[in-house]
Amino acid sequence: MDTVITRLDAADFRDRLPEALGVYVDAMGYPPQVIRSRAAAWLEHSRRAGWSGFAAFEPPRRRLLGPARGPLVAICYGYRGAPGQWWYEQVSRGLRDRQRELPADYVELTELHVSPSHQGRGIGSALLRNFLAERTEGTVMLSTPEVENESNGAWRLYRSLGFGDVLRSHRFDGDARPFAVLSRSLPLPEQES
Repeated sequence: MDTVITRLDAADFRDRLPEALGVYVDAMGYPPQVIRSRAAAWLEHSRRAGWSGFAAFEPPRRRLLGPARGPLVAICYGYRGAPGQWWYEQVSRGLRDRQRELPADYVELTELHVSPSHQGRGIGSALLRNFLAERTEGTVMLSTPEVENESNGAWRLYRSLGFGDVLRSHRFDGDARPFAVLSRSLPLPEQES
């Protein structure tokens, strides 16, 4: 892996928001105008209790003075799940339909995206492991688009780390695609060398 993984504070995240959203639309295959509609939500997320994030950067091409970073190529962030949050309410609705509830103590892995030109290099795994290593919650939860036979890098990553099914073919308001909601207990086991 030829990238630099860096913990972001909320201010650094907000400064890098255009780059992070660019990675998001590329990785998800969304049109660029989605950036404008998602920017406000991502800014609001960075102010939530328990927010933390990591990014992967290409190494700087040239450094004359002090630390420098190359372009942002991957983003990962999340926060403590709580009633009143959009994702919490959407997933709660799906679980209530099945007479189930969200755990009381979980972190929502809100976004994890790697630029398509950098996928398959272990960047997503490194970001996720760094993110989860700092979490104190008992469970991590996420949603990811359903794909046939779970045949993409996101699914392989989540399954390799022991994420299990919570909801399948769940429909979020505003997105016609089916999503899976996955979870696993924390902490993750130590990574084998």
